[in-house]
Amino acid sequence: MQIRRETAADRVAADEVHRRGFGDEGPVIARLLTALRAMPSSASDLALVAEEDGAVVGSVLCTRSLLDAPRRLVDVAVLSPLAVAPGHQGKGVGSALVRAAIEKMSKTSVPLLFLEGDPAFYRRAGFVAGGPLGFRKPSLRIPDAAFQVVKLPAHEDWMSGTLVYAREFWDNDCVGLREPGV
Repeated sequence: MQIRRETAADRVAADEVHRRGFGDEGPVIARLLTALRAMPSSASDLALVAEEDGAVVGSVLCTRSLLDAPRRLVDVAVLSPLAVAPGHQGKGVGSALVRAAIEKMSKTSVPLLFLEGDPAFYRRAGFVAGGPLGFRKPSLRIPDAAFQVVKLPAHEDWMSGTLVYAREFWDNDCVGLREPGV
Protein backbone atom coordinates (compact mmCIF):
# COMPACT_ATOMS: atom_id res chain seq x y z
CA MET A 1 0.00 0.00 0.00
CA GLN A 2 1.19 3.49 -0.84
CA ILE A 3 0.03 6.72 0.86
CA ARG A 4 0.34 9.76 -1.39
CA ARG A 5 -1.20 13.13 -2.12
CA GLU A 6 -4.49 13.00 -3.95
CA THR A 7 -4.39 14.19 -7.56
CA ALA A 8 -7.28 15.49 -9.66
CA ALA A 9 -7.28 12.10 -11.40
CA ASP A 10 -7.95 10.38 -8.03
CA ARG A 11 -11.04 12.36 -7.08
CA VAL A 12 -13.70 10.15 -8.65
CA ALA A 13 -12.20 7.04 -7.04
CA ALA A 14 -11.67 8.81 -3.68
CA ASP A 15 -15.26 10.07 -3.73
CA GLU A 16 -16.47 6.53 -4.37
CA VAL A 17 -14.45 5.26 -1.40
CA HIS A 18 -16.19 7.85 0.79
CA ARG A 19 -19.64 7.02 -0.61
CA ARG A 20 -19.15 3.29 -0.01
CA GLY A 21 -17.32 3.73 3.29
CA PHE A 22 -20.03 5.95 4.77
CA GLY A 23 -22.98 3.83 3.60
CA ASP A 24 -26.25 5.71 4.03
CA GLU A 25 -24.34 8.92 4.80
CA GLY A 26 -22.36 8.60 1.54
CA PRO A 27 -24.33 11.20 -0.45
CA VAL A 28 -23.93 13.78 2.33
CA ILE A 29 -20.20 13.11 2.51
CA ALA A 30 -19.93 13.41 -1.29
CA ARG A 31 -21.47 16.90 -1.08
CA LEU A 32 -19.10 17.78 1.77
CA LEU A 33 -16.08 16.65 -0.27
CA THR A 34 -17.13 18.82 -3.21
CA ALA A 35 -17.58 21.81 -0.90
CA LEU A 36 -14.27 21.27 0.92
CA ARG A 37 -12.34 20.97 -2.33
CA ALA A 38 -13.88 24.24 -3.54
CA MET A 39 -12.58 26.17 -0.51
CA PRO A 40 -9.80 28.70 -1.12
CA SER A 41 -6.47 26.97 -0.62
CA SER A 42 -4.49 27.37 2.58
CA ALA A 43 -1.59 25.81 4.48
CA SER A 44 -4.18 23.59 6.18
CA ASP A 45 -5.17 21.82 2.98
CA LEU A 46 -4.16 18.23 2.55
CA ALA A 47 -5.79 15.39 0.65
CA LEU A 48 -4.23 11.96 0.80
CA VAL A 49 -5.16 8.64 -0.73
CA ALA A 50 -4.13 5.10 0.05
CA GLU A 51 -3.47 3.14 -3.11
CA GLU A 52 -3.16 -0.61 -3.39
CA ASP A 53 -2.53 -2.44 -6.66
CA GLY A 54 -3.34 0.74 -8.59
CA ALA A 55 -6.70 1.31 -6.88
CA VAL A 56 -7.63 4.00 -4.36
CA VAL A 57 -8.73 2.16 -1.18
CA GLY A 58 -8.68 5.03 1.32
CA SER A 59 -8.93 8.80 1.46
CA VAL A 60 -8.58 11.59 4.01
CA LEU A 61 -8.83 15.36 3.88
CA CYS A 62 -7.48 18.03 6.20
CA THR A 63 -8.97 21.46 5.66
CA ARG A 64 -8.81 24.93 7.18
CA SER A 65 -10.93 25.95 10.12
CA LEU A 66 -10.32 28.52 12.83
CA LEU A 67 -9.52 28.53 16.51
CA ASP A 68 -11.10 31.48 18.30
CA ALA A 69 -8.25 32.08 20.75
CA PRO A 70 -8.20 34.99 23.22
CA ARG A 71 -5.23 36.62 21.48
CA ARG A 72 -6.46 36.25 17.86
CA LEU A 73 -8.02 33.85 15.37
CA VAL A 74 -5.66 31.01 14.50
CA ASP A 75 -5.73 28.95 11.31
CA VAL A 76 -6.03 25.28 12.27
CA ALA A 77 -6.96 22.12 10.40
CA VAL A 78 -9.75 19.58 10.71
CA LEU A 79 -9.13 15.98 9.70
CA SER A 80 -12.38 14.98 8.03
CA PRO A 81 -13.60 13.01 6.29
CA LEU A 82 -11.62 9.78 6.50
CA ALA A 83 -12.87 6.73 4.62
CA VAL A 84 -11.64 3.27 3.71
CA ALA A 85 -13.24 1.04 1.09
CA PRO A 86 -15.35 -1.66 2.80
CA GLY A 87 -13.15 -4.56 1.62
CA HIS A 88 -10.06 -2.90 3.09
CA GLN A 89 -11.38 -1.83 6.49
CA GLY A 90 -9.69 -3.26 9.57
CA LYS A 91 -6.39 -3.72 7.74
CA GLY A 92 -4.57 -0.56 8.89
CA VAL A 93 -5.42 1.65 5.91
CA GLY A 94 -7.23 4.28 8.00
CA SER A 95 -4.52 4.31 10.64
CA ALA A 96 -1.84 4.77 7.98
CA LEU A 97 -3.75 7.68 6.45
CA VAL A 98 -4.16 9.39 9.83
CA ARG A 99 -0.47 8.97 10.70
CA ALA A 100 0.56 10.30 7.27
CA ALA A 101 -1.75 13.29 7.66
CA ILE A 102 -0.26 14.15 11.06
CA GLU A 103 3.26 13.78 9.70
CA LYS A 104 2.59 16.05 6.72
CA MET A 105 0.66 18.64 8.75
CA SER A 106 3.54 18.71 11.25
CA LYS A 107 5.73 20.16 8.50
CA THR A 108 3.42 23.16 7.96
CA SER A 109 2.64 26.31 9.93
CA VAL A 110 -0.59 24.74 11.20
CA PRO A 111 -0.47 24.39 15.01
CA LEU A 112 -3.43 22.09 15.69
CA LEU A 113 -5.30 19.27 13.99
CA PHE A 114 -8.84 18.60 15.23
CA LEU A 115 -11.42 15.90 14.49
CA GLU A 116 -14.61 14.25 15.65
CA GLY A 117 -14.23 10.52 16.01
CA ASP A 118 -13.84 7.34 17.99
CA PRO A 119 -11.25 7.92 20.74
CA ALA A 120 -10.20 4.25 20.73
CA PHE A 121 -9.20 4.54 17.06
CA TYR A 122 -7.64 8.01 17.00
CA ARG A 123 -5.81 7.75 20.34
CA ARG A 124 -3.39 5.32 18.69
CA ALA A 125 -2.25 8.15 16.40
CA GLY A 126 -1.77 10.63 19.24
CA PHE A 127 -5.12 12.42 19.36
CA VAL A 128 -6.46 13.34 22.80
CA ALA A 129 -9.70 14.83 24.10
CA GLY A 130 -9.71 18.56 23.40
CA GLY A 131 -11.74 19.74 26.40
CA PRO A 132 -9.16 19.00 29.11
CA LEU A 133 -6.56 20.92 27.08
CA GLY A 134 -8.65 24.10 27.02
CA PHE A 135 -10.33 23.65 23.65
CA ARG A 136 -14.07 24.09 23.25
CA LYS A 137 -16.05 22.11 20.74
CA PRO A 138 -18.03 23.99 18.09
CA SER A 139 -21.32 22.17 18.78
CA LEU A 140 -23.06 20.61 21.75
CA ARG A 141 -23.92 17.69 19.46
CA ILE A 142 -20.29 16.54 19.52
CA PRO A 143 -19.72 14.05 22.35
CA ASP A 144 -16.93 15.28 24.64
CA ALA A 145 -14.79 12.19 24.07
CA ALA A 146 -15.17 12.47 20.29
CA PHE A 147 -13.83 16.06 20.19
CA GLN A 148 -10.11 15.43 19.75
CA VAL A 149 -6.96 17.28 18.89
CA VAL A 150 -3.29 16.71 18.27
CA LYS A 151 -0.83 19.53 18.91
CA LEU A 152 1.61 20.05 16.04
CA PRO A 153 5.11 21.59 16.25
CA ALA A 154 3.82 25.10 15.42
CA HIS A 155 1.54 25.10 18.51
CA GLU A 156 2.16 27.75 21.15
CA ASP A 157 0.84 27.59 24.72
CA TRP A 158 -1.50 30.60 24.29
CA MET A 159 -3.38 28.79 21.49
CA SER A 160 -6.55 27.59 23.17
CA GLY A 161 -10.18 28.49 22.66
CA THR A 162 -13.16 27.46 20.57
CA LEU A 163 -12.89 25.53 17.33
CA VAL A 164 -14.88 27.23 14.58
CA TYR A 165 -15.58 24.80 11.77
CA ALA A 166 -15.38 26.00 8.19
CA ARG A 167 -18.79 26.93 6.84
CA GLU A 168 -18.75 23.93 4.51
CA PHE A 169 -19.20 21.55 7.47
CA TRP A 170 -22.22 23.53 8.69
CA ASP A 171 -23.75 23.96 5.23
CA ASN A 172 -23.69 20.18 4.77
CA ASP A 173 -24.88 19.43 8.32
CA CYS A 174 -21.70 17.46 9.04
CA VAL A 175 -21.11 18.62 12.61
CA GLY A 176 -21.81 16.37 15.57
CA LEU A 177 -24.44 13.69 15.90
CA ARG A 178 -28.10 14.02 15.04
CA GLU A 179 -30.73 12.25 17.10
CA PRO A 180 -32.26 9.39 15.11
CA GLY A 181 -35.57 10.29 13.50
CA VAL A 182 -35.23 14.02 14.15
